[in-house]
Amino acid sequence: MVSMRKVEISPSVMCMNFRNLEEDFRRLESAGADRFHFDIMDGHFVPNITLGHDIINSLRPVSKLPFEAHLMIEVPERFIDRFLSADIIIFHLEATRAPIRLARNIKNLEKMVSVAINPITTPESLAFLLHEVDEVLVMTVEPGFAGQGFIEQTIKKVERLKKLIDKENPSVRIGVDGAISIDTGKRLREVGAEIFIGGTSGIFMSTGTIEENLKKLKDALDKI
Repeated sequence: MVSMRKVEISPSVMCMNFRNLEEDFRRLESAGADRFHFDIMDGHFVPNITLGHDIINSLRPVSKLPFEAHLMIEVPERFIDRFLSADIIIFHLEATRAPIRLARNIKNLEKMVSVAINPITTPESLAFLLHEVDEVLVMTVEPGFAGQGFIEQTIKKVERLKKLIDKENPSVRIGVDGAISIDTGKRLREVGAEIFIGGTSGIFMSTGTIEENLKKLKDALDKI
């Protein structure tokens, strides 16, 4: 087992009750959420359209927890200044031609920088970028839709990424996003994941309340 820092759970706003987002935020924060994850989709980089900077701005007064803006959009460098209400800006390696410049521009906005990689993208492609970012978000499903099946090969991918990070920049943390349940979360935790996006497989399920499900997920991962 690799040495790891604390587990953090980031509930996905896309999976919440849109008729009462503020209530869900308060319930999840009380239950132990560590941050909130906003999926920003443009219908081009991924085949879906969700959320935007206005919803982050409107919810910012509701919680003091970190907000992360996951930009699943083409040419993200054109839009980062619209997400100043977020604390962490996540861009996809596949969506930009100048990832180092983009990471530095986000840093200049005094935001934490995270780079996301799709299931097909290799960890080794991040070798030079690891000195420019705070986190890496590994997609464990294809980005774009909730409710997909977990891609098993991403466990070995996280393991390879962890070894690369330990070599290049041990301060970088690994997040995982997609079909994160207690089972998949445990296996990803064992190989180095520390930040878990909670969606329809871990928090927003048909059984249990969102508070109960978040606590069960976090307790299970904390024990590893």
